[in-house]
Amino acid sequence: METTASTTAHTSLASVTLEVADLEAARRFYSAFGVDTYIHLRESEAHSSGFRGFTLALTVSGPATVDSFVGAAVQGGATVLKPAAKSLWGYGGVVQAPDGTIWKIATSAKKDTGPATREIDEVVLLIGVEDVKATKEFYVGRGLTVAKSFGGKYAEFAPGQSSPVKLALYKRRALAKDLGVGADGTGSHRVVLGSTAHAFTDLDGFAWEAAAPLAPTAS
Repeated sequence: METTASTTAHTSLASVTLEVADLEAARRFYSAFGVDTYIHLRESEAHSSGFRGFTLALTVSGPATVDSFVGAAVQGGATVLKPAAKSLWGYGGVVQAPDGTIWKIATSAKKDTGPATREIDEVVLLIGVEDVKATKEFYVGRGLTVAKSFGGKYAEFAPGQSSPVKLALYKRRALAKDLGVGADGTGSHRVVLGSTAHAFTDLDGFAWEAAAPLAPTAS
C-alpha cells in the first residue's frame, strides 16, 4: 500500500451536489434518510440511464444502525439493491434513492455493542473509473493529495477541512458488482463535485466546480 501523509491538500472535495428531477421530493427523502447535511441538491432533467458510476457510502457503528438507515431509506421510497447481510468484512446493504442515487450503508462490526443510533461515522463518495492509476495521477496533477493507494484497484484522497465527505476511486465494473447493478450506463452522472480551487472535468466525465463550503440542504 502506498500512503502519502498529509493533513491538507491544495485542492480537495468541498461539497457533493446531487442532480435530481424533483427537488422537493429529494429534500424530503434525504432529510428522513438522515444524510441531508452531507449533500447539496440541484434540480436537473439531464438524461441518465443505467449505472451512474458512483455511490455514496455510509460507515456506521453496528448492524442495528445499518438496519435503521436502510429502513428509513425504504420507508422514504428507496429500493433495496442488496439486502443488509453479514459478510467477511462486516455487515451492510445497498439501497437506491428515488432520484436514482445509490447508497451503501455498512459497518465493520458483525455484532452490536449497543442500540441503534442515527449517527454516521464516515461518508465516502466512491466514484467508479476505468483506470484508477490514470485518474489518481490526473487528480494529483490538479492539487489533490493521495492518502491511500492500492495499486490500480483503489485510491483515497486526503479530506478537506470544509467537507464531511471523503473522495475515493474504485474500478467502475468492480464498484457496480459490489453494488449489485450492471456496469453499463449512459448520459449524465447526475452528481457534481465541489472543488476548493478550480473547475474541471475528470477522465471519466465527472464534473467539478468551484464551490463554497457545504451547508445543510434543509436550511
